[in-house]
Amino acid sequence: MEEQGSQRSGTTRRGRLWLVIALVVVVGLVAQGILSRRAAHAELERDANEHGVQTVEVIKPARMKASQDLVLAGDIRAFSDAPIFARTNGYLKRWTVDIGTKVKKGQLLAEIDAPEINDQLRQARADAQTARANYLLAKTTAQRWAEMLKNNSVSRQETDEKNGDMLAKEAALNAAQANVSRLEQLVSFQKIYAPFDGVVTARNTDVGQLIDAGSGSAGRELFHIQDASTLRVFVDVPQAYARMISVGLPAELLLNEERNRKFDGVTVRTAGAVDPVARTMRVEVDVKNPTGDLLAGAYAQVRFRLTSANPSFTLPGNALLFRPDGVHAASVDANNRVKLLPIMLGTDYGTRVSIVSGLNGDERVIVNPPDSIIDGAAVRIGREGARGGAAKQEGNES
Repeated sequence: MEEQGSQRSGTTRRGRLWLVIALVVVVGLVAQGILSRRAAHAELERDANEHGVQTVEVIKPARMKASQDLVLAGDIRAFSDAPIFARTNGYLKRWTVDIGTKVKKGQLLAEIDAPEINDQLRQARADAQTARANYLLAKTTAQRWAEMLKNNSVSRQETDEKNGDMLAKEAALNAAQANVSRLEQLVSFQKIYAPFDGVVTARNTDVGQLIDAGSGSAGRELFHIQDASTLRVFVDVPQAYARMISVGLPAELLLNEERNRKFDGVTVRTAGAVDPVARTMRVEVDVKNPTGDLLAGAYAQVRFRLTSANPSFTLPGNALLFRPDGVHAASVDANNRVKLLPIMLGTDYGTRVSIVSGLNGDERVIVNPPDSIIDGAAVRIGREGARGGAAKQEGNES
């Protein structure tokens, strides 16, 4: 009986032991599941927080060179340029110059045959002689009547009538002489002279052609003369550089077909105002052309060497945000928060744009900022590029 009791007691102890072991295993598995789930949840939260903060690439604004070259398109024109029209009607009798002829001021270019003008001049001179004879007779008569009035031989009324007739005849003489002068001028216009030294660039008439006086629809241009010993080069300077261009500033003229040659010029005039449509200022540069290497009407580039006491900054075009309230640059502050900076754009160099105001040069500007980015958003800097985004300086670009 004792042996059976001890066996039952041992069995009971073993059963309890296995029960305890089973409970410990169950508790361990439950604890392990809870711990693993908490770890997974914590990791998930870390991943969510990590992916919730946007990673951005930033750069520093690049400062432009204090001395820079500004190259702009130029329109070359002759210093003096004049179309030559006839001032009288007739037929072209002869011409003495052709295209490419170098002429001097006052040189005869062509002669017009207008016989009716000559006949009108002879008639006008005859009328003037008649008017002069009538005036002299009226003057003598008025003087005689004035002498007789002193002796009361004639009435004052008759004397006044003679004086009035003399004045009328004098006015008729003046009108006749004016007509003679007018016709003499028309006769002189039968010969066409060069108004200044230059080169004939066009001849649009020939012997025997009917010539009509005037310009435009009333007449046809006979010759075209240009004085290209000095050239006027007109340049439209953008508003951002308008204040840096002044009278006396040297300039260089560059031709596409002769890139190795440079022609020196000087700024002689500025418009002093910006075109409200194009936002540019018209500038004139004079270039000496004694050998005629430069041709009027050609296209060229004009290079100005500008110096700025406070050079502006530049940013790539993909760092700009265009919002309804203006252009902004998205920067990252010391707390890795986004700060939208309003800026004012200057010259567009293609891949980069100059910034007139809004930057001090120390900002960390975000490259390719999303349109949805807002002020104060938290970001993480993934890459910080070189100052200016490793782009070359815009000082030599245009």
